[in-house]
Amino acid sequence: QVQLVESGGGLVQAGGSLGLSCAASGRTFTSYAMAWFRRRPGKEREFVAGISWSGYTTYYADSVKGRFTISRDSAKNTLYLQMNSLKPEDTAVYYCATKMGLARFNYYSDSPYDYWGQGTQVTVSS
Repeated sequence: QVQLVESGGGLVQAGGSLGLSCAASGRTFTSYAMAWFRRRPGKEREFVAGISWSGYTTYYADSVKGRFTISRDSAKNTLYLQMNSLKPEDTAVYYCATKMGLARFNYYSDSPYDYWGQGTQVTVSS
């Protein structure tokens, strides 16, 4: 069993920055791929960014590429998402997720992920 707890959400003006964290506990963190998803108002949950278990490979949605950075600190069992140049359309509940095992999978789909956090609200005002 893995528990994921997001933090760092809040209200920020457009153009500002915000950093999210996701603390993992319960099982070994180092062998898991991790990702951030979000659910914007009235929309389906969508992929934001993903990172391999090693941290060497990252993936981004086109809408956030160049503005968001995903990283992980395996020693602290923590996943991060640094969000810069925020836009009102980035307003959403942000979730972290983890995929157990080392097999290759589609990071961009939410179905392969095994565990999810409860989400943290990010609101970007115009």
